[in-house]
Amino acid sequence: MLTLTRRSGERIRIGSQVVIVVKEVHGNQVKLGIEAPRSVQVYREELYQKLVESNRAATTVESEQLESWLRELGDED
Repeated sequence: MLTLTRRSGERIRIGSQVVIVVKEVHGNQVKLGIEAPRSVQVYREELYQKLVESNRAATTVESEQLESWLRELGDED
């Protein structure tokens, strides 16, 4: 992990298209601005984790449901 020290108004560049700007610092809270193309998705970590879990749950099939579907497919013959 790269650790940087920045002051308010200073920037960090990621690649050629993403810029992180330190907007304000108050105690232990930092406000950041992110300049990135619309094609780059930017999430807060906690929201990204919820999205990952939601996607995982949507693609998970319970074994009972799978057995039911297989029975229904067998009945169609």
